[in-house]
Amino acid sequence: MKHIRNFCIIAHIDHGKSTLADRLLEHTHTITQREAQAQLLDDMDLERERGITIKSHAIQMDYLQDGQPYVLNLIDTPGHVDFSYEVSRSIAACEGALLIVDASQGIQAQTISNLYLALEQDLEIIPVLNKMDLPGAMPEEVKDQIIELIGCKREDIIPASGKTGLGVDDILRAIVERVPSPKGNPDGELQALIFDSVYNSFRGIVAYFKVLNGEIRKGDRVKFVATDKEYIAEEVGTLKLTQKPKDVIKTGDVGYIISGIKEAREVKVGDTITHKDKPSKEAIKGFEEVKPMVFAGIYPVDTDEFEELREAMHKLQLNDASLVFEPESSAALGFGFRCGFLGMLHMEIIQERLEREFDMTVITTVPNVSYKAFTTKGVEIAVNNPSDLPDPSKLDFVEEPYIKANIITKSEFVGPVMSLCIQKRGTIVNQSYLTSDRVELIFEIPMGEIVFDFYDRLKTISKGYASFDYHQIGYRQSELVRLDILLNAEPVDALSSLIHRTNSYEFGKKICEKLRELIPRQQFEIIIQASIGAKIIARETVKALRKDVTAKCYGGDISRKRKLLEKQKKGKKRMRQVGNVEIPQSAFMAVLKLD
Repeated sequence: MKHIRNFCIIAHIDHGKSTLADRLLEHTHTITQREAQAQLLDDMDLERERGITIKSHAIQMDYLQDGQPYVLNLIDTPGHVDFSYEVSRSIAACEGALLIVDASQGIQAQTISNLYLALEQDLEIIPVLNKMDLPGAMPEEVKDQIIELIGCKREDIIPASGKTGLGVDDILRAIVERVPSPKGNPDGELQALIFDSVYNSFRGIVAYFKVLNGEIRKGDRVKFVATDKEYIAEEVGTLKLTQKPKDVIKTGDVGYIISGIKEAREVKVGDTITHKDKPSKEAIKGFEEVKPMVFAGIYPVDTDEFEELREAMHKLQLNDASLVFEPESSAALGFGFRCGFLGMLHMEIIQERLEREFDMTVITTVPNVSYKAFTTKGVEIAVNNPSDLPDPSKLDFVEEPYIKANIITKSEFVGPVMSLCIQKRGTIVNQSYLTSDRVELIFEIPMGEIVFDFYDRLKTISKGYASFDYHQIGYRQSELVRLDILLNAEPVDALSSLIHRTNSYEFGKKICEKLRELIPRQQFEIIIQASIGAKIIARETVKALRKDVTAKCYGGDISRKRKLLEKQKKGKKRMRQVGNVEIPQSAFMAVLKLD
């Protein structure tokens, strides 16, 4: 056990985490020259294209130092804020962390938030200054920032470059010397922490775990604590580039278990594995159910493809257990699913994977968050969809989720960033200068306000120099109303939204104007209205196309023209009663991009 080292890598998006991991793997001869490729651990096409890690990975390296063999387990983690729960579980499976900072960009928000997660778990932090070969590197300034952040000595910071391989030796030596070996009781009852799971189409769900106490053998009867299910460990082993089966995984080591599990819901990240016959008294602390933050409807463009979409969603859920969905139907769009996502990036990725891996073209409705409504009788109702909101006469009050946002930016952009947050109903909690020109702003802001386009606008006003990170801080009472859009007095449920009363007039007016441009003209006039309850707050009209019925009537008495016009008027009236308005797909998308 004393020759095992478990460590993870903490970094902001695009600070060179996956590239440095490649160098470590090459240096320890875990992969041969033939297997080598850039970002080896990111195995999804999407991850490679966008240069982000979506799924966490684990890989074991053998390293020889001064004639003594060591086993190093690298647990790679996603860098994006949407996946922070996965990151927290991966960190819980480690004793040390490499803190990687880009020498040309300095410290950014994601680095700080993941660093706090690591410090809560008492990990040994090894600071690494990456991308030293870039002409724009500012090693001394960034070293000052790191020292200020974690209070280490200047000589502890390792200069490195994932591209040229500089400093890789020093990093491996530091991992062996500074990271403590795992603590645990090899003879105790089995306690293993699941930090990830992947789906294999032949063998079912494969769970990755770290053994904290005891040992797990092939053929053991094991129990998953949170789901209370029992299985037989058909195969256990360690994670090299491929899976290497073994007979036993001992305390402190990281491995995988295959037990023929078919349902993604049965394996939860953060769960504890223990023996059926000699169970451990308590589970590992820190387990949470993954809570979706953003909800949106996903509908097939062609209503006949509903069953295929259901199949595709189930297959996706096997790969990604944090996706939650249930069937729903809409008058405008037919049958589809109400889906819960961890955040906006997660939603984009799911949508893209549906299109790529399953050839499904889908319509996504306006994303919103989950609210709590309380009726006058004191009953609490979870509102994931504007149509779930009870009637205003029965409604007492509504609570909406709030988040604490960390924004790090250059000092010249503080004004615009502040006004953006205040416009989104945020309140500033703290403002501190990290260096002379880098400011950290902490806001409390309603989750519903950042779902739409907050991140894009933040990037625009700060010229890309703002990094953003958030976590939930609970629910607060708020004055929310349901805004309905009516077309010829018929409500269109896919366009209704929950919105704060102060923004509702402006928002309603904008939507009506936008729809007027997008809905094609018909033979009858179309009235577009925005309403709160029974009160109409905005109206626009799409004028009817008119045929000139008096053209063949030249000269003569006015009453002859009158007669033809009256006849046309009656026809238009009847048409308006029976005619229905088709809403183009562009209208649903336009509501998302109102600003």
